[in-house]
Amino acid sequence: MKRVLAIILSILLSIQMANVILPLEAAAEENQEEIQETQERETAAEIEVSAPSAILMEASTGQILFEKDADTQRPPASVTKIMTMLVIFDALEQGKITLEDEVTTSEYAASMGGSQVFLEPGESQTVDTMLKCISVASANDACVAMAEYIAGSEEAFVNMMNQRAKELGMDNTHFVNCNGLDTDGHLTTAKDIALMSKELIERYPKIHEYAMIWMDTITHTTKKGTSEFGLTNTNKLVRQYQYATGLKTGSTNGAKFCVSATAEKDGVELIAVIMAAENSKQRFRDASALLNYGFGKCQVYEDQEKPKLEKIAVEGGVKEEISCAYDGTFRYLDTSGANLSEITKTLKMKDKIKAPVKKGDKVGELVYELNGKEIGTLNIVAGEGTEKAGFLDYMKKVLEKAGA
Repeated sequence: MKRVLAIILSILLSIQMANVILPLEAAAEENQEEIQETQERETAAEIEVSAPSAILMEASTGQILFEKDADTQRPPASVTKIMTMLVIFDALEQGKITLEDEVTTSEYAASMGGSQVFLEPGESQTVDTMLKCISVASANDACVAMAEYIAGSEEAFVNMMNQRAKELGMDNTHFVNCNGLDTDGHLTTAKDIALMSKELIERYPKIHEYAMIWMDTITHTTKKGTSEFGLTNTNKLVRQYQYATGLKTGSTNGAKFCVSATAEKDGVELIAVIMAAENSKQRFRDASALLNYGFGKCQVYEDQEKPKLEKIAVEGGVKEEISCAYDGTFRYLDTSGANLSEITKTLKMKDKIKAPVKKGDKVGELVYELNGKEIGTLNIVAGEGTEKAGFLDYMKKVLEKAGA
């Protein structure tokens, strides 16, 4: 009887506890949702963006600081040319072309409407001048001329653009042309524009030399003679925003007004993308608001004083020890206002590694912490490789020791 009463009491106690715990769990979940909603409201109160799609990204880390409908596909207009220029710079890096190469304009390239520098069929300009025309004046004719020069046709060049987009994880992007003229199916997103902007400015910082030109001229040399043509930057932030470093504007009837604006202040580089703004002033106002918000929130830690690395022992290798190296530089983006001088570093290395070892193999890591919480790691890799030792290698080592 006592045992039965104990079981009943236990069941009743469990039911009572469940009635207490479940509401507490529900309240905790509700409280978490309220906290998140409050944070979102606070962010919205700090920054007002009127355009339907926008994103703010810190360039070195890729961290997103603000987004608004950033994954909706929209026509990008001439912001497309960020990818066009990325593929051109890829060709330059690969040695397929040089800045001094002369590019001849075809009938098709010269027929492009919209923004152009009025290249004539048969007219030649250097790759350097073509890049200037694309970056500063958003020249559709120069884009197609470069596409044909690099890939043989615009279609083949656009395939290269789409392949590059795929490599960058631009999953919501499909290019149909290289200049951004309104065409069915030519779509991307604010987030994808930020991704290709990040790649362009980080991989090829020379783009800033073109993007920051305010006014310049090119010389047309044709059968009609020689004439000067003025270029004026379509990105007004170059003159209006103190920390501007680029990058590209775009506007068509379908896309409305777009911009990918880059800026740098105190070692922090930001990318602000605006899509489908109602007018030009609005896109620049929204971009400036995003950049101001980001610079007000961000501080970047970059480790310039990493611990010295000793050689690491190799078990069973031709070499008994090898050098080590850091795999890059550690950067951390803080938006909380933390004291970054309190970041600590802990070196975690293997005592020894087994052969064979390839140069670049991971052999350890440097762990970074702030206020007791890990904020990231930096890999330590083999600075050189070594093969697995064979019989003759062991004999050689024995003889060397005997000789010593």
